[in-house]
Amino acid sequence: MIDIHNLTIRKAHNAMKRKEFSALDLVKQYHAVIAEKNPSIHALLEVFEDGEAQALRADTEFAGGTATLLTGIPIVTKDNILIEGRKASAASKILENFVAPYDSTAAAKLRKEGVIFLGRTNMDEFAMGGSTENSAYGITRNPHDISKVPGGSSGGSAAALVMGGTLVALGSDTGGSVRQPASFCGCVGLKPTYGAISRHGLMAMGSSLDQIGPITKTVEDAEILFTALHGTDAMDSTSFYPKEIKAVPQKFRVGVPRAMMNMEGLDSEVKKNFDESIEKLSKLGCEIVDIELPNIDNALAVYYIVMPAEVSSNLARFDGVKYGYHAEGKDLMEDYLHTRREGFGPEVRRRILLGTYVLSSGYYDAYYGKANALRNLIRKDFADALNQVDVIVTPTTPTPAFAIGEKSHDPLSMYLADIFTVPANIAGNPAISVPSGFGGEGGRLPLGIQFFGRSYEENALFAIAKKFLGEDSDGENS
Repeated sequence: MIDIHNLTIRKAHNAMKRKEFSALDLVKQYHAVIAEKNPSIHALLEVFEDGEAQALRADTEFAGGTATLLTGIPIVTKDNILIEGRKASAASKILENFVAPYDSTAAAKLRKEGVIFLGRTNMDEFAMGGSTENSAYGITRNPHDISKVPGGSSGGSAAALVMGGTLVALGSDTGGSVRQPASFCGCVGLKPTYGAISRHGLMAMGSSLDQIGPITKTVEDAEILFTALHGTDAMDSTSFYPKEIKAVPQKFRVGVPRAMMNMEGLDSEVKKNFDESIEKLSKLGCEIVDIELPNIDNALAVYYIVMPAEVSSNLARFDGVKYGYHAEGKDLMEDYLHTRREGFGPEVRRRILLGTYVLSSGYYDAYYGKANALRNLIRKDFADALNQVDVIVTPTTPTPAFAIGEKSHDPLSMYLADIFTVPANIAGNPAISVPSGFGGEGGRLPLGIQFFGRSYEENALFAIAKKFLGEDSDGENS
């Protein structure tokens, strides 16, 4: 029996290289766990039928001595990342039977490395939500407590990882959708610098905000996936990664925006855990520096203007004519109206309406124009702060995982759960969430802290996250 819960990419690679087990053995064990646990967790929408065939090809690579570090590594991907020949529905009825005609750049790079695509994971419809309750195909539950949400919108990817259904996972992060599920489920989630990983083949939600990111058990696994995925891509004009990056500092200066710790709604256990985490960083030799982010209070408002505006534009293509779900009406206009009303869920329709409103004549300058001006100020605030310190640290979420249904009928309360994560997307900076302890009911719900870094300095985030977790080169905690 393979100890899949403590398995990392490097451990799996070394074991397969030493013939302790094969890629086929590994896939069979993950399939067994999925069969046992997925009915209650509902993390995966589909398990690909050719998983064992992919594993046999990986075993051939090992036998021939051509295997890479990622060859034979099982991965699940969020349902909005295209893999050629696979369904990709974005957890929406409007794309229920859509089959990807090509690989996303991320999938193509992983395929070249020889990974095994195990299946596609549940998500909030078109990545709109923070709980994975907005899927057209049912909710996903938190493996730590099935009465709680796993976070969103990449909740299916995080839940699949934590329940033992995959070795690593991919999600997408528009306002915290990789980091928040990582925090709620007790794993590692990276939102890279905007453009560091190509968005080609990622279904667009907010084009200036979206980023593909890894969800893993260890920081090293996140680093390995990021190394394989990052880079400039001719298929995505917004993608870029420099050939040379700044070296990791010998001693970290860690910035703490104390004013954010006084926000209304911050759970007392989260605040206590954060204070303990700061003390731990100090004991690890980091210099703790209080910093100011003058416009950070406006980040959530900016996000919930910019993001719906981009949603409104990006989802205009789903009209029941070109592809996807079609509802018949008496004329073309009725076809269009019925298709979108029946094909989109309530949260998607809500954001389309909000985005259309802020882009409409007479309101564009009052809302969208001002939001973009504030966005530039927030970017400058982060740049100024990161000239003084190497990284900035905050809690990942203001509370532990909340109960299923608790915020479903209160969208504003749901949006406030993004308060700590959206600034990284607004500014374009990289951020990583790592486990920092437990809290909530019975002390069994994971908590997380996140580190923000300078653009293209993911290496610094990996270094300080490993230091915080006491993680060695094998992904083990010392």
